[in-house]
Amino acid sequence: MPPLPSMHRSFNISFHRFLLPPLVYFHSHAPSRLLHPAASSIHSGTQPKQKSVVFLGTPNDAADMLEALLDAAEREGSIFKVVGVVTQPQSSSRSRKKHVLSPVAQRAFDRGFPSSSIFLPSKAGEESFLSSLKELQPDLCITAAYGNILPKRFLDIPPCGTVNVHPSLLPLYRGAAPVQRAIQDGVKVTGVTIAYTVRSLDSGPIIAWESLEVDSDIKAPKLQSLLFAKGTRLLLRELPSILDGLAVQSSKEQDHSSASLAPKISVEESWLSFDETALAIHNKVRAFSGWPGTKALFLSKNSVGELETIEVKIITTRVKPYDSDVSNSERAVWLKGNSLVLCCGDRTVLEIVELQPPGKKVMSGRDFWNGLQGRQLLKFKP
Repeated sequence: MPPLPSMHRSFNISFHRFLLPPLVYFHSHAPSRLLHPAASSIHSGTQPKQKSVVFLGTPNDAADMLEALLDAAEREGSIFKVVGVVTQPQSSSRSRKKHVLSPVAQRAFDRGFPSSSIFLPSKAGEESFLSSLKELQPDLCITAAYGNILPKRFLDIPPCGTVNVHPSLLPLYRGAAPVQRAIQDGVKVTGVTIAYTVRSLDSGPIIAWESLEVDSDIKAPKLQSLLFAKGTRLLLRELPSILDGLAVQSSKEQDHSSASLAPKISVEESWLSFDETALAIHNKVRAFSGWPGTKALFLSKNSVGELETIEVKIITTRVKPYDSDVSNSERAVWLKGNSLVLCCGDRTVLEIVELQPPGKKVMSGRDFWNGLQGRQLLKFKP
């Protein structure tokens, strides 16, 4: 395996095939079942052998989960140990002169995890990576927002299988963007599922799940963090049965006829259309918060009637009750309080609380309005 860089979030090196991301700190109290039955105030005899676990993940929320697993593994009498960490390869910074570790890689480094046991394959089916994984002899692999497809040769390695922490109530929202697509659809309840990984996308038997009510104004990054935090606690609770094989017997097959998909989000989807209802726009703004964000076009009309197109990022919105002034105005944008308000599809009313003009910081609707210096603001019509 090629050597890994020093423990920094960014560094000047040539791109390595194996690399890791940065980590977010998460502290969790592991349940007592994560301790060997022999672990008590008085120990005698030989304790059962610890099971070996390999963790696969990439973003900050996965780093938090890794942190919780490492905390649990370090407790006296733990039934498992983390022997390997796998993450996506390092990404290039905007300057293209530096490479940045993923949060999971950085967290592993920060915790003093041996660099020889941190892997960053471009694909999980690479022969060199699979060979290294076999040498670790993992009993179980755990994935959380890893971002790479796992081939059968990978899934055949751990005798206890591979389990995934998926932020939806499977079989709903299988795929790369379950949190974003759920918010975009305006769901009132979602959840997190622990399921065995099989070759078909997010289709394995379900070990456990927990639901969560969705606030009407919560954005995707926050909801995703809540779901992975809940999933971490659920995983720690279920680990003993997963490691001793009981979970295989008690797990439930998914109802594949009820499955829905959550395809990866594209940058092209970030444009907003005010022909949609205010609720649909509000849900999309919440769903695409973080990345790729949402943007819209407006027209600014000066004193002599000349029109200028303005592109802005829409950061925070709310759905407003019916307003006769706004609902009967086809194109005008109004300032009410500190927000912009405008008529959308079906004469619904949208409030734009925060937005970001090109090259400027996020600002309130009022601050944006004041910057127009008296020019009229209109919705853009293609």
